[in-house]
Amino acid sequence: MNSPHELATFAGGCFWCMVKPFDQYPGVISITSGFTGGHVADPTYEAISTGLTGHYEAVQIVYDPRLITYNQLLNIFWQQIDPTDLEGQFADRGAPYRTAIFYHTPQQQEAAEESRRILDQSHRFDDPIVTIIAPATTFYPAEDAHQDYYKKNPDHYQEYERSLGRDAFLDDHWGKSR
Repeated sequence: MNSPHELATFAGGCFWCMVKPFDQYPGVISITSGFTGGHVADPTYEAISTGLTGHYEAVQIVYDPRLITYNQLLNIFWQQIDPTDLEGQFADRGAPYRTAIFYHTPQQQEAAEESRRILDQSHRFDDPIVTIIAPATTFYPAEDAHQDYYKKNPDHYQEYERSLGRDAFLDDHWGKSR
């Protein structure tokens, strides 16, 4: 039996901050926080935090394309990040916090590249878009404590989110209705 579900993988800085924006949409079946793009098998949060494993903090989304399209997921992704920052996201600095779209199919690659081109040509940002688009590699789920962090630790999550500067940046570039 073939599943109607598909995968999407996005790195947008801290994975804690990338779950909640996607979690509110019908058609998003599950979101797993984890690591991808590195050269060490079965990395831990502590290992990737050193920046030496090459991994990105990322989220892997299982979604039903009959209810939410990959292009819709791309739009949500772009509205959660600073796509012009090569060194991390907001207060989170270093290699694990870089931005990337990891595609699973040639169609996803094409859609991701087109969305990046459109965003770059929109001149919404003063600097060029530097978010990479790369083939999906092995995705390693993070430890249980990192899954659904915003639900498990709402007070800490809200304080963390406020202190990053993410909300102010996103509001400036996308408006409060994002």
